[in-house]
Amino acid sequence: MARRGTLAAYGGLAILFALLPLVLDPRGYEMRVLCLVLLFAALGQAWNLVGGLANQISLGHAAYFGIGAYASTILQQVAGLSPWIGTLAGMALAALLALLLSVPTFRLKGHYFALATLAAGEAMRVIANSWSDLTGGPVGISVPFNPGSSVWMMQFQTVRPNYYIFLVTLILVTALFWRIKTGAMGYRLRAIKENEQAAEVIGVDTYRVKLVASLLSAAITAFLGTLYAQFQFFFDPDTIFGLAAFSVKMALVAILGGVGTVAGPLIGAAFIIPMEELANSYFGNSAAGLSQFAYGIVLVAVILVNPYGIVALFARLRGGRRRDRASRGGEARP
Repeated sequence: MARRGTLAAYGGLAILFALLPLVLDPRGYEMRVLCLVLLFAALGQAWNLVGGLANQISLGHAAYFGIGAYASTILQQVAGLSPWIGTLAGMALAALLALLLSVPTFRLKGHYFALATLAAGEAMRVIANSWSDLTGGPVGISVPFNPGSSVWMMQFQTVRPNYYIFLVTLILVTALFWRIKTGAMGYRLRAIKENEQAAEVIGVDTYRVKLVASLLSAAITAFLGTLYAQFQFFFDPDTIFGLAAFSVKMALVAILGGVGTVAGPLIGAAFIIPMEELANSYFGNSAAGLSQFAYGIVLVAVILVNPYGIVALFARLRGGRRRDRASRGGEARP
């Protein structure tokens, strides 16, 4: 009954988000913010596969994200390939990078693992800046634009179709995360999170399980990189591989909302992205640093109130109300 209720709640939320663009200006700023909310919710969910379930805190997921964006865009420029085909190359390259990184990094724990993945993302930024003949270097790269709407080329007159692509992608990624978390692989990942040595003793192939989760996470992140490239039409290495722009933010979305939970990245993205946009619009260009400062204060305050995320905070408040009702019911008895 509880699971059916949860699924019904998610279904109702999906219907609400599907209807929301019908009452908004398809060319308006609000639509772009909603697209970014859906994008970062999906990114947080992809990061959650390794960071939430297995406690492998990665700060280098921007490497996979950038590979997906660059691979599809370059193939579109050079060969005129559809981004739907180009993203397959990006996903394969991201998975290959995750496989190569697994050899040295899976032996590391805690902040050592985080620093190693951070170095991988930074290395990709340096490569993209240096390989200017292919990537455009620091100048950046533009997605070839063809007038008119085309689902095959993933280009539209307004952002409304992009919004629905983001929404469907988020639903699929969330369903995959739910399936993994509630399945055998999810139990193995949580066993690794609690005590990797104990998990090995009881027969869990820890390297294989972490590798599968990392490959899935990398491939999904690369696909989302393609969607972002087609949404923005322009990006550069410092943005796409940037630590603050993507690597930290996709981790923060999951951590703030509730790491390892299905709803965590959804709530975290719905909180962080509008808060960041609000801070930027309020302070403007005259005090750009203050927007980040105010945004950071709010995030720190939320984390201090409940370090386990907003989902845990809601659960604690709901549990408190239940205890209050129970106590009042007990006092009413003769």
